[in-house]
Amino acid sequence: MADRKIFAGPRIRRIRHAEKLTQTAMAERLGISPSYLNLIERNQRPLTVQIILKLTSVFRVDPEQLQGESDATVGEIRQVFSDPLLADDVPSETELLEVAEAAPNVAASIVKLHRAYVEQGERLSDLSSILAKEGRVTAVAGKRMPIDEVRELLEARPNHFPAIEAAAEAFYDTLSPGDALLPALKEWFRAEQGLSVRVLPVSTMPLWRRRFDRHSQRLFISERLSPFDQLREVAMEAAMIALARPIAEQIEALPLSTEEARRIARFELARYAAHALIMPYERFHTAARRVRYDIDVLRSRFSVSFEQVANRLTTLRRDGMEGVPFFMLEIDNAGNRFRRAGATGFPQQRFGGHCPKLAIHAAFTQPGQLFVEAVEMPDSAAFLTVSRTLEGPQGSFSERPRRTAILLGCDLNQKDEIVYGDGLPGVEAGGTKEAFVPATPIGPACRLCERQACLARAEPPITRPLGLDEMVTGLSAFDFR
Repeated sequence: MADRKIFAGPRIRRIRHAEKLTQTAMAERLGISPSYLNLIERNQRPLTVQIILKLTSVFRVDPEQLQGESDATVGEIRQVFSDPLLADDVPSETELLEVAEAAPNVAASIVKLHRAYVEQGERLSDLSSILAKEGRVTAVAGKRMPIDEVRELLEARPNHFPAIEAAAEAFYDTLSPGDALLPALKEWFRAEQGLSVRVLPVSTMPLWRRRFDRHSQRLFISERLSPFDQLREVAMEAAMIALARPIAEQIEALPLSTEEARRIARFELARYAAHALIMPYERFHTAARRVRYDIDVLRSRFSVSFEQVANRLTTLRRDGMEGVPFFMLEIDNAGNRFRRAGATGFPQQRFGGHCPKLAIHAAFTQPGQLFVEAVEMPDSAAFLTVSRTLEGPQGSFSERPRRTAILLGCDLNQKDEIVYGDGLPGVEAGGTKEAFVPATPIGPACRLCERQACLARAEPPITRPLGLDEMVTGLSAFDFR
C-alpha cells in the first residue's frame, strides 16, 4: 500500500456518515486537523500509512476496503458513455472515477439501465428483421457512430459505382502499365505530381500503413504491408488525386449526416477505386468468367491478394456485363465484423451471416485452407460459400499477427458457373449435377433462428417462449417451444 497513493475520499466520507460524525469530530479521533480531513474527502490528499492504521484501529476498517478497486465500475461507465447517443457528452476520466467512488450504487444503476437499453435496441433490431421478411419496412431510430452510418449505407446498396469504374479504366489506359502497374503509378506520381514513393521500415512508421508528407512531397508506405497491400495503398493515393471528382460526386449522392461520415466514405470509395484501377472492370470480368471465378488463378494473373480478388468479385454489376452476384463477409476470430458487401446490397434478410455454423468460423482452425460448402436457410434459400483466413500486416516478433476470415457467397443455383461448385458433394467435376446436393442447415442469427436441437445455438430465439420443463432437457443450450 505504501508503494502507491490511495485516494479514498468518498469512502472516508461514507465511514464518517455511518458513524454520524462531523469532520471536526472525526479529525480529532484520527489525530489530524479538520481542514486536512476535508482535503482527504475531496481527493486532494492521499491516505498516509498512519491514517490507514488509525482508521483500522479506531473505526475497525479493513485496509483492503480503503483501496477497493473501482476500475471495473469505471470501465463499465466508460462503456455507457461510448454509446453514440452520448458521443457529445463524454466525461473525463476524473469525472468517471468520482461517480464510481462517490456514488457506487448510482453508478451500478446507470450501468444496469444502459444494459437494458442495449438489450431493447437489439430486440428492436431483431423484430425489424422479422418484419422486413414479411415486407414491412421499419426503421429503428437512434444516433449512430459515423462508421456505422457509412457501413449501413454501403451494405444496403449494390457494391458497384459506374462513374468510378469508368474513370478508373480511363486512368488505367493513360498509364499503359502493361504488367507493371506499381512502377507506372510511381512514374505518374513523379511526372505529374512531383511526388516520390518510398517504403519505410517499421521503426520509422510504427503507426501507419501510408503517410503523405506534403512538405517533402513524398508518399511513405510501411514495410509491414505485403507487396499486394503496398500496391493498393499507392493506388488509393493515386485514386484520391486522379479520381477525386467522381469520388466526390458519389459522396454527395450518399445521404450522409456528418463530415466525419463523409470522410470515412471517401476512404471507402478510394479503396473501391484502387481495386478498380488494379483490376480494370472489362479485363477482370472477362478473365473471371473464363476461369470460372477461380480466385487463386485471378490473384496470380493480376498480381493481387486473395482478399482483393474476393472484394473485386462483389463489384461485377455493370449493365450488360454482369458477373455472378457474389456477396462477401469479413470477420475476426472474436466475431467482429469488418466488412459486408455485394449482390444487390448484402443479403441481410436472406443470409444473415451471423450463424456460428458457417465455415467462416471454422476457417480459423486451419489458416490458409479453403472451405467450400453449400448452406441452407430455414426458408430453403440455399447458398454456395467459400471461406478462408486472411493474414494482416506483418508484425514484429513480439506482436501477434492480425488474422481475419472472409466468406464469399452466391446463390446455390449458380454453382455450375463457378469452379468451387465442382467441389460440393453430389456434384461431379465440370459442373454436372446429381439430384441432390447436401447443404449445411444454418440460420440468419441465433436470436432469429427457430431450428430445433441446434448444437451451435448461443441464444434463444426471440420469436418463441423458452421451454422450462424440468423433466426434459434438449440437445440445444436453450430449449424452446
